[in-house]
Amino acid sequence: MRAADGPAAGAGEQAGDASDPAHALGPTEQAKPGPLLRLVRRQEVAFAAVGGFNTAMGIGMTVVWLAVLGDNVPPSVAVAAAYGVSIVVAFVLHRTLVFRVRGHLLRDFLRFVAVNSGGLLLNMALLELAVSVWHFPDKPAAVVVMGLVAVASYFGHRHISFRRRPPTEPDPIIG
Repeated sequence: MRAADGPAAGAGEQAGDASDPAHALGPTEQAKPGPLLRLVRRQEVAFAAVGGFNTAMGIGMTVVWLAVLGDNVPPSVAVAAAYGVSIVVAFVLHRTLVFRVRGHLLRDFLRFVAVNSGGLLLNMALLELAVSVWHFPDKPAAVVVMGLVAVASYFGHRHISFRRRPPTEPDPIIG
């Protein structure tokens, strides 16, 4: 697909297949696929792998923080501490292993946090809707909603957090 042929061009993507590991880089920023993308070959799979790792790490960190902080500190502090560390790790891993972009570090991080926060709000709203309004069982509904939010997060990070403008083509020489 050429840059002018589809919606990816309007979303700031470089021309090429969405599964192309280096699709988020402009011609001056081309990088070879990292080790994860060479292994799995699909950006979507790499995103899921990094997300799964980060989720497991966040659970582990929450348990560790609960043990370290003890009973004198509310458990929500352990969750916040684990989240604070895991969002930085997730950002670095997604940026370097999945989307392979350079530059705009602070802008990318702020957008990453915004997309993650939007995912949290979407997760809360959809789960509340599924359980309270539609009367679905809470645990299966939570699994389905989390899956839907993970897919939405992929597109949010791809088109917002790590978005890069397509390279501009030079004006043709008239002559």
